[in-house]
Parts: sequence; C-alpha cells; structure tokens
Amino acid sequence: MIKRPGFLISLFLVVLAILVPLLPLGNPAALGDATERLASPSFTHLMGTDIHGRDILLRLVHGSRVSLLVGWVSVLVAVVLGAFVGLAAGLGSPRLDRMLMLLTDLFLAFPRLFLVLLLVSLARPSLTLVMLVIGLTGWMPVARLVRAEVLSLREREFVHAARQLGLSSMQVATRHILPNLMPTIVVTAALRVGGAILTEAFLSFLGLGIQEPGISWGAMIQQGRDHLLDAWWMTTFPGLAIALTVIGYNLLADDIRRALDPRHQSGGPRND
Repeated sequence: MIKRPGFLISLFLVVLAILVPLLPLGNPAALGDATERLASPSFTHLMGTDIHGRDILLRLVHGSRVSLLVGWVSVLVAVVLGAFVGLAAGLGSPRLDRMLMLLTDLFLAFPRLFLVLLLVSLARPSLTLVMLVIGLTGWMPVARLVRAEVLSLREREFVHAARQLGLSSMQVATRHILPNLMPTIVVTAALRVGGAILTEAFLSFLGLGIQEPGISWGAMIQQGRDHLLDAWWMTTFPGLAIALTVIGYNLLADDIRRALDPRHQSGGPRND
C-alpha cells in the first residue's frame, strides 16, 4: 500500500469530489445578500465570499470535481492515443515508424498552448471541448516515450521467443509488450494530470474554459483579479487549491514509480 503525501492528497481530493453531491452543503451558485458580498473569512464563511456573496469554500469544493474530471479524462485521451501511436511506431515497419514520428514531430513543432487556444476558440467553450482539446494536444510526448520503450522491449529474448512461436505483432503487443509498458504509462498519466489541471485553469481564467453556472478554480481566480487588494481571498484560496492538487499528483507519480520499482520493493540488502 502506498503511504505517502501524494497518495493521501489525491485520495482526499477524489473522496471530496465523490461526496460533494451527497452532502447538504447548499447551492454554490446561490447569490448572497448585499451585506455578504466580499465578506472576509469568518466563522460564517471560512474562506470569505465573492462579489455576488457566494461562499468561496463551497464553490472551491464543487470546483474540485471539474478540475479532477478534466485532469483524468484529458490525460486518458492523451495516454491512449499516445500509447497507440507509440506501439504502432515501435512494432511497425520502418516506413510506418518514420511516418508516425514525422507526424508527432509536426505536432510538437507547434507550441501546445497555441494549439489549445486555437482549437478552443473554434467552438463554444464547454467541459467536453476542454477535455478533448487538452487530451488531443498532449499525446505527442507519450507517443515518443512509448516508442522508445517499445524499441527496447522488442529486442528482449522473451519477445523474440514469442515471435518464434508464431505470434502475430498484435499478440506480441498485447501479451508481452503492453504489460511491460503499464508501469511507465501509469506513472506518465499520474504525472500529466497536474499539467492538465493547470491548462484547464488557464483556459477558464481567459474565459475559454468552463462557463457559468459551472465552477472552475481558474474562473474563480479570474473573477477575483480586480479585487486583489480588498478581497485577496477570492484569488488566494483557488490558487492554493490548484497548487496543492498539482503538487499532490506530482508526488503521486513519484510514489507510484517507487512502488513499482523492484529496487524499492526489495528494501535493499539485509544484514542478518
């Protein structure tokens, strides 16, 4: 069992996102009274309120669902697409390898942020669009990594033995190559979740992400940028939530890598 800060932070965020709809916390979109607008943190509102009198803590909790959903779904899209391209390039013919890597390099030649802004601006911003755009612009590094691992694995003795037994390339990929790639893929996925959450927050800050009445941490920061001096809590707490989540998933990736590394599992030499 993984017992490290990254795992605990990630587990807390997942449990919080699952329990939010089940808890009687109130409506995060409900407008408060005029006297409650821009209220500073207090026992009534632990993190204060925004310009509409809405509770920051309540909106922060609900916003975690959007951030985690965008993070994992977009990374899933990127990892599945990147793994498919990497496997095809590594196990295919040299011509197919060159074509796929040329396509990968072509996408890598364009700044990812430019691609994200371009694709998002072509349609009406929505949660589904944001997840797809982040995923479809993040598969290239995964494809490169998977291809490099496949080129190494295909020269191993067990792969040569499988080919000698008459297994097809698809059978070799699914039975021998892919299982050995899973630790690398899992660590890569966990490491990229934080980046996806940051990208979503950036898009929402620009008004190209989740739209009202949806709640996004990036949008909360954007709403509070004009009140940095008189209502610092509007930007500080969402910013801290983003930072904590990104750090948590980065630590989780390191925790998983350590857990899957035989050198760490063995615990080192024993002195009896």
